[in-house]
Amino acid sequence: MTFPDITPELKAAMPELRGRLLANEPLAPLTWFRVGGPAQVLFTPADADDLAYFLKHLPNELPIYVIGVGSNLIVRDGGVSGVVIRLAPRSFGEVAAEGDIVTTGTAALDKRVAEVAASANLSGLEFLFGIPGTIGGALRMNAGANGGETKDVLVEATAVDRQGNTHRFSNAEMKFTYRASGTDPALIFTSARFRGRPSAPEAIRARMAEVQAHREMAQPIREKTGGSTFKNPSGHSAWKLIDAAGCRGLKLGGAQVSEMHCNFLINTGQATGYDIEALGETVRERVKASSGIELQWEIKRIGLSAS
Repeated sequence: MTFPDITPELKAAMPELRGRLLANEPLAPLTWFRVGGPAQVLFTPADADDLAYFLKHLPNELPIYVIGVGSNLIVRDGGVSGVVIRLAPRSFGEVAAEGDIVTTGTAALDKRVAEVAASANLSGLEFLFGIPGTIGGALRMNAGANGGETKDVLVEATAVDRQGNTHRFSNAEMKFTYRASGTDPALIFTSARFRGRPSAPEAIRARMAEVQAHREMAQPIREKTGGSTFKNPSGHSAWKLIDAAGCRGLKLGGAQVSEMHCNFLINTGQATGYDIEALGETVRERVKASSGIELQWEIKRIGLSAS
């Protein structure tokens, strides 16, 4: 699908904009699944001030979607109408440790934040080493793994609202729940501060090695995948429910339920966004029929179905 090019009128309304505006830009290369249609507009802000300026002057009727490294995302084949904002690591990826605080931009990889904390002999952030996303996604989804969650270590997060105003949120104000934050979905997080605990460097490195070994042993990390597909229902493991429903290895088009970890979906080579999402829905139906439990998507899905 090709969308009407609205970038000339946006640029005319924002003469001081410094970031990049691209029309009908392919999104598939920006996601781990490597599927999906284009963004009507893809905006990469130069910095937080540029992002605020853009939002302040953006027409209210245009929807906004924010993406990071696309590790937990299905873009539908019809593409995304409106504006997709991608925070680039060069502008939002700096990470630094001072005392027991790690300050980071939200485009920084979770793994990078864990590494900086470890270099400063700070423990508590090792779990981030096993999450293949960015800090922005971690804040939005209360990302967690290997016994740790974002809520356990966050001190403060900074975000910009749709009107271009900057806000700071304490840990309590983030309203974290399991794989979710209760903050306004329209907020775009730009930076965060985490608190670690001084610890012996060899203990921190050993824990990070455990996290990495677990990922390599239990997850299909070398496939075109999107991380955990469904949230764990209370008292249950999603993968066990999927396995019990007979879905391990199940295929639809070019998409497949991972044989290694059946809460992961895989693009085997030629999958479409439809294949992957439809396979996920098939899994949900079979699990509901098998166990009576309705799985909830953890992977985000955006865009329009192909016409």
